[in-house]
Amino acid sequence: MFGSRRSLRPFTTALAGLGLFVTAAAWQIGAAPAPAHAATTHRILFDNAHAETAGNADWIISTSQPDPLGQDATPSAETDWTGALSSWGVALQKAGGYSLKTLPSGSGLSYGGSSATDLSNFDTLVLPEPNTLFTTAEKTAIMNFVKNGGGLFMISDHTGADRNNDGQDAVEILNDLMTNNSVDSTDPFGFSIDSLSISSDYPSAISDSTDPVLHGSFGTVSKSLIASGTTATLKPADNASVKGLLYRTGYSGNTGAFFLTSTFGSGRVAFWGDSSPIDDGTGQSGNTLYDGWNDTGATNAALALNATAWLAGSGTSGGGGGTGTCTAAQLLGNNGFESGATSWTASSGVITNDSGEAARTGSYKAWLGGYGSAHTDTLAQTVTVPAGCANATLSLYLHIDTAETTTSTAYDTLKAQVLNSGGTVLSTLATYSNLNAASGYTRRTFDLTGYAGRTVKLQFTGTEGSTKQTSFVIDDTALDVS
Repeated sequence: MFGSRRSLRPFTTALAGLGLFVTAAAWQIGAAPAPAHAATTHRILFDNAHAETAGNADWIISTSQPDPLGQDATPSAETDWTGALSSWGVALQKAGGYSLKTLPSGSGLSYGGSSATDLSNFDTLVLPEPNTLFTTAEKTAIMNFVKNGGGLFMISDHTGADRNNDGQDAVEILNDLMTNNSVDSTDPFGFSIDSLSISSDYPSAISDSTDPVLHGSFGTVSKSLIASGTTATLKPADNASVKGLLYRTGYSGNTGAFFLTSTFGSGRVAFWGDSSPIDDGTGQSGNTLYDGWNDTGATNAALALNATAWLAGSGTSGGGGGTGTCTAAQLLGNNGFESGATSWTASSGVITNDSGEAARTGSYKAWLGGYGSAHTDTLAQTVTVPAGCANATLSLYLHIDTAETTTSTAYDTLKAQVLNSGGTVLSTLATYSNLNAASGYTRRTFDLTGYAGRTVKLQFTGTEGSTKQTSFVIDDTALDVS
C-alpha cells in the first residue's frame, strides 16, 4: 500500500473553458492520403529525376517515360525496353499484376498531389542509385508515403560514386534522406549506409526459409554480387524490425549487411548496397554497363523481383522478421496501475492510492505534481508496436486540478512524449497545463501508428513551479493496436 505523499493546499479548480491543450502535429496521420492499394495490380514507380542516368549509369527500365509501354506494350525480352534496368521491368511486366511507371528527369517526388506520378498513386517507390539530393519537400513526401503504407526500395553504390560530380553520391544522399527529414530523422529505418568502396564479393543469404524476399514467387535467393559497392550497419535498438538478409563475406549480425529489410509506420523498406546487381548490361548507346542481373554466381534477379513483390504488398510475412499480421490487442502492462509500479518506471510516490486524488476506476492511479513547490515527476513504460499493425492508438484518462488562479499563464505543465531507446525525444504528443484544469477525468487519444515496428518509451513529465500546486492525475491507460 502507498501512503500519502503530499498535502494539498486549498485551491480553486480552474474550469476547462479557461484553457487549451497543444498537440504536436508531426505525428497526426491523415494530412496526406494513404496509398490506395489496388486489389490485383501492384503499382511501381521507378525514379529517374535524380541523375539516375548520369555518367555510365542507365538506371531506367525504358526510355519511354513515364509509361514504358509506349516503347513496347508486350515486351518479351530485355532489349524490348531500353535501359540497364529493362530486365527488371520486363520481368515484372511479363509476370502480370504490375503497373510500372518512371518519374522522368526534371520532375519532383510528391505525395498527396494531383500529378499522375504522385506517390499516392503507387504502392512502391524504387530509388536506383540517386545522384542528386532530394529536396526538403521530396524527403517529406517519401517519408510520409512509407509511413502511410508505401514500399521504399533504396539502392546505393560505393562511396565516391558521384556520377554527375555535384559533390554528392548515393551513400550520402540516402543517408541524408534518413537523417535530415521533417517526418522522423532519428534513425527511422534502423540502419545507416557505410561509407565504403568494396571492390568485389558474393554476399550470402541468411538461413530463413520463411522470409518472403529470400524465398518468394520469383525464386530462392542464395547470393548477390558486389562489384564496387557498400554495406549497411544495423541499429535494431532504433527500429526492432530491421533485418539483414545477405551479408558481406565474413560479416553477420549488425555489420556488413549488403541487403536488408525494415519497416516504418505501416510501410516497408528494402536496401541494396550496389547497383551492379540490377544492371543487365543493356542500355542506351555510349554507356559502359555490367551484366550483374544475369551473373551466374548470384541470384540477383530473384532478389530484386521478390523484394519488389514484398514491398508492394505481395509478401506472406512482414519485414525484418515480423509476421506481417496484427492481432488486435492492448499492449500496455498494468494499464490501470492496480499492480503498483509493475511495468512502469515512475518517480517516487507517483503510482499511488493516496486519497487526496481519486482514481477513475479501482484504487490506484498515477499522480504527477500536487506539491505546490518546484518539482518534477515522471512516468514511463517501454513498449514495442508490432510492424504489421495499421492502427495504434494511445489513450488515457486525465484529470487536472490546480490552485493557480491565472487564466493566461501556464505555470505547471504535463508533457506526453515518445522517446527512443537512447532517450531522444521522437515526438511531444501533447502539453497540458494548469490552464486545462477541470472537474472529473477527460479521455485523451494519440495516434502512434507511425511507430509500428519500433520499440519506444512512452513518457509523461509533470513539472511544477515554485508556488501553488497543480495535480496531473492519469488512469486507465491503453495502447490499442489492430
